Amino acid sequence: MAKPNSAFMKPMQVSEELAVIVGKGPMARSEVVKKLWVYIKGKNLQDPKNKRNINADEALKKVFGGKAVVNMFEMTKLVSAHLS
Repeated sequence: MAKPNSAFMKPMQVSEELAVIVGKGPMARSEVVKKLWVYIKGKNLQDPKNKRNINADEALKKVFGGKAVVNMFEMTKLVSAHLS
């Protein structure tokens, strides 16, 4: 049986910008990603033509360093900067 990745499950502090979207921390990185996708889908921010792209609203732009469009792989890297 595979051992769970404890680094991915470790509760982390969430920045103020990210907390607007996912709520106040601490929370595991996996929980942050889940809540981020709930937010993205709830606000219909996924690009309908290219599902890998996220069209950021004002709150997400603060997390994405001002970028208006981010692909889902880049999103993970940008969100990591808001976790400590």
